[in-house]
Amino acid sequence: MFSAMLGEAWHAMGANRLRTFLTMLGMVIGVGAVVLMMAIGQGAEQAVKKSIQSMGSNLFIVLAGPPNMGGARSATGNAPSLNVKDAAAMEDLEGVSAVAPTNAGSAQVIYAGNNWNTSIIGTTPSYLDLRSWNLSDGYVFSDSDVRSATRVALIGKTVVQNLFGDEDPVGKTIRIKDSPFIILGVLGDKGQSLDGRDQDDTIIIPLTTSQRRVFGTQFSGSVRQIMVQAESDKVMPMVEDSLNSLLRQRHRIREGMDNDFSVRNLTALANSAAETTKTMSLLLGAIASVSLLVGGIGIMNIMLVSVTERTREIGIRMAIGARERDILMQFLLEAIVISIVGCLIGIGLGVGGALLVNHLTEASIVISSQSIMTAFTVAASVGVFFGFYPARKAAQLNPIEALRFQ
Repeated sequence: MFSAMLGEAWHAMGANRLRTFLTMLGMVIGVGAVVLMMAIGQGAEQAVKKSIQSMGSNLFIVLAGPPNMGGARSATGNAPSLNVKDAAAMEDLEGVSAVAPTNAGSAQVIYAGNNWNTSIIGTTPSYLDLRSWNLSDGYVFSDSDVRSATRVALIGKTVVQNLFGDEDPVGKTIRIKDSPFIILGVLGDKGQSLDGRDQDDTIIIPLTTSQRRVFGTQFSGSVRQIMVQAESDKVMPMVEDSLNSLLRQRHRIREGMDNDFSVRNLTALANSAAETTKTMSLLLGAIASVSLLVGGIGIMNIMLVSVTERTREIGIRMAIGARERDILMQFLLEAIVISIVGCLIGIGLGVGGALLVNHLTEASIVISSQSIMTAFTVAASVGVFFGFYPARKAAQLNPIEALRFQ
């Protein structure tokens, strides 16, 4: 019975192929747009999550400054208000798992006949653990290297490509501001940060080496920033309060006076960016779904026309014994077939469009089975919803009136 009805539905669609195609086109465009927009949105969301993971988890960054000196404020990181003793005191705070004082800047790096301007980070070995940063080759410098200001370095993949090409850099000597440094290891890939900066375009050296050999310091032991990692996200509010209290006490800042440091919650900023991207992804899907609604209205319109054209046929079917539910099922099945076939074509176009966008722009895309199933389910539901009224109208026709229809 069902196969016969399906055959009748297919025959009715084939009787007027152009009209069927135009009816189906709204569903094709709607489903294709939903799949494409969701692929782009989820790809952007995944890219942000990857950037967040590359930063590390449960992080705070404590920046030196801005001090208030005669009503004038300087930019964060410029004033010598933090030092290594502050970092050591932070390690004893409850809820803190790791601390890494850093001194960062940029410098020209030379190897043989090649040179490259890159970011230089002077820090301690705990910085790599705090950033969840592994090595792809070689080994990390030690605390003894920090104490003795050894001229050793870890270099990122971008620096390797620009200075060494295919040559193995481990054990080689580079020059940073005319000082020779031995390369101990190569940092693993990190990719871009949330602000678009290439994290692999960097060199990490011992903190004391950066202070004495590369950047210098205004005061002995001063650093531009200190990175702090909390034990879990649950203790982050407590750790933030503890950091502020500790530094105000150590810097002898009286009540009512401004801080000479800034504490920033990197995890909160990253999560905010992730939520914004997720909202944009949902918004893109919702906008694309409007075209499904338009396609459904097109199906209803054409099905109503079809009912009018086939009124006499409906009367003959009823006269020879067809029941209301048979007529209802016949026309409803036609609407569903149009929706599903249009949906399958739309899925193919959406996936193809997403792959084309990825090829042309190298943008991150995610084609998930969930988005495809969602688009398919919605499209089928639209077919049932918008096809039900015309089918019910056909089923409720008076057989005698239908037979008289010209």
